[in-house]
Amino acid sequence: MRIDLNGTTFTVVAQSLAEMLIELGFDGGTIATAVNGIFVPAAARAGTRLHAGDRIEVLAPMQGG
Repeated sequence: MRIDLNGTTFTVVAQSLAEMLIELGFDGGTIATAVNGIFVPAAARAGTRLHAGDRIEVLAPMQGG
């Protein structure tokens, strides 16, 4: 299915947010996620089903000041 991730279109086979993160290589660090503008906590990612056209945001913390 086609999804929008951080403004770029991807085609994925994943059915859940957690599966998509693994498929696209985001399974290593601390990140924040949102689907269609709604924050999704880490504990809810496996149960968050994806649908074609979903807008997903993945943000990693930055260091600096």
